[in-house]
Amino acid sequence: MHRRLSLRTLAGLALSAALAAPAGTALAQALPQPVVQSHPTLGLKESGAGRFRWFGLHVYDARLFTPGGRFSFSEPYALALRYAREFQGSRIADTSTEEIARLGFGTEPQRAAWDAQMRKIFPDVKAGNELIGVHLPGEGTRFFYEGKPIGEIADPDFARAFFSIWLDPRTKAADLRASLLGEKR
Repeated sequence: MHRRLSLRTLAGLALSAALAAPAGTALAQALPQPVVQSHPTLGLKESGAGRFRWFGLHVYDARLFTPGGRFSFSEPYALALRYAREFQGSRIADTSTEEIARLGFGTEPQRAAWDAQMRKIFPDVKAGNELIGVHLPGEGTRFFYEGKPIGEIADPDFARAFFSIWLDPRTKAADLRASLLGEKR
């Protein structure tokens, strides 16, 4: 006896496959159109994704976009963070500045300047909001909130320091880094 699959069943199967698909597959998410339109020549595609938890609490989901699926600090890339809870923009800046200092990037005056710039750029976020940072080699970092441009820090030293929070081997989030880079842990 043959059964016909309803559209609802097919849609459910497609959704299940999308949720189970690893990053980098055909079902991987794309960058929001405004981000792509502002950087059309970069050709960034999702190359890794993971979840960041702090003491068991889901903080955000992260996705890394690279050209050709390979990450390098010297190439363009984008990191998208979709928050699972509410945070003040000033707290995001504080945490970023603390991690940059812990990793040993920049001088005190540089970190103070970067902190001031991040405080002007980073908005307060709620669960479901997405912040995206786009690394432009030799230029710096452009930030987007919910797909719309919100600011830029035109300093290549800042870009390396900022993205190292997630992508440097010394990150506090080693499991997330491995997921973003497609490494086994």
